[in-house]
Amino acid sequence: MHYNQENECSAKFRRTLARNLIMYFISGITGKIGGATAQQLLDAGHSVRALARDPQKATAWTQKGVEVRAGDLTDAQAVASALEGVEGAFLMQPTPFGVSPDFPEATALNGSFVAALAQTPPPRLVVLSSVGSEQTSGLGNITQTHLLEAELRDLPFPTAFVRAGALIENFLGLLERAASTGWFDSFLQPTDHPFPMVATADVGAEIARLLIEGWDGHRIVEIGSPITPDEIARAITQVLGTPVKARSIPREYWTQTLKTMGLAPDQIGNWEEMEDGFNAGWIHFGVPGTATVTGTTSPAQVFAAATNPPTL
Repeated sequence: MHYNQENECSAKFRRTLARNLIMYFISGITGKIGGATAQQLLDAGHSVRALARDPQKATAWTQKGVEVRAGDLTDAQAVASALEGVEGAFLMQPTPFGVSPDFPEATALNGSFVAALAQTPPPRLVVLSSVGSEQTSGLGNITQTHLLEAELRDLPFPTAFVRAGALIENFLGLLERAASTGWFDSFLQPTDHPFPMVATADVGAEIARLLIEGWDGHRIVEIGSPITPDEIARAITQVLGTPVKARSIPREYWTQTLKTMGLAPDQIGNWEEMEDGFNAGWIHFGVPGTATVTGTTSPAQVFAAATNPPTL
């Protein structure tokens, strides 16, 4: 009986403590950036709330103490309810490999966010954006975040847009092929030219920092470092122990290559336009009026973590 009473008191204390902690809403918690942000907040002793279409897929987060609610980001009422009582919120669009013409998925999400934020405005908001989102054309897939910034740029509370470089984790799917062929085939070219890139861990750390420390007014943050495809190939060589070199995919072979990679025919144009924008320097860092955060996680660290996951 005494043991049960102690357990009950301990549980009551934990519930009371949780109510007293600062709560943040994090979208995309089952993904890499949302997950990295949530973990940073938990490590700092804060509480986290999230939405998941299938809460069963977020069981690991529930076990860490995250309040996971069933809901979809396209449901404005679900998002508004999840924003109640939070100190800050992080919103992001899912980043699929292929993006449909006219961006119907992004349009639905943006409308939901606008309605939810009008109903339940948080004290401050961080939004995941992308390098290049200040441009009005020639962005391809990145048009999604340009549209998101346009919808949310006039909110009447502190709002920060985190414009991330190309995610290093996007190259993980190419490791096996690079190891077997000795080539890292790159849409980004020439291979000795640096492009803005960043690891998801660094993006999550910056989002969490902004939420915890706060800021005034509206802010735009560019996060990442200049990295060449040649450096990516050297990182693959270092981690896998197999010589790998980078080579450019000729422009005339892009469409067939993307079809082989599984991209739907109506999605290829957006992908090609985005890569053309990077290669032409149209999509770049160094926009006046933005804050700059340098990435600290190297490609080799990203690849090593993926190929040698920690054991429990």
